[in-house]
Amino acid sequence: MAAGWIEQLTGSLEQKKQYRQNKARVERLPADYRAVATALERYLMYFGAITKGDVLLRMLGDLTDLFEQSAADGTPIRAIVGDDPVEFAETFMRNYTGGQWINKERERLVKAIDAAAGDDGKEG
Repeated sequence: MAAGWIEQLTGSLEQKKQYRQNKARVERLPADYRAVATALERYLMYFGAITKGDVLLRMLGDLTDLFEQSAADGTPIRAIVGDDPVEFAETFMRNYTGGQWINKERERLVKAIDAAAGDDGKEG
C-alpha cells in the first residue's frame, strides 16, 4: 500500500529502474557511440516533451538498441544519423508522439474550434 502512495508522488518505481538500466547500457557503449546516444537522448528529452513514462522508456530503449547494434556491426555514426542530426532526431521522435503533452492541447484546440464553428464545421 505504501508503494502505491509513494509512486503517486514520485512516479513508477519500476519505470525508474528501467530508466537506470537503460542509462547503464548507454554507458557501456564505445565512447563515440555513447557520446552521440547521450546527445540524442538529451535532445529528445527536451524536444519530445513526452509525459508518459512508458512511451519515454520505449523511445530511449529503442535508441539504445539502435546504438548497441550499430556499434556491434561497426556502422559509422554518420551512417546512423546522416548529415543532419536534428532531422534524424526529429524523424526518430515522430514514432513516439503518442506520449507528448502537446497532444492534449491539440485536442483541446480542435474541440474549441469545432464548438465555436458548430457541429457541422460550418460557421454559423
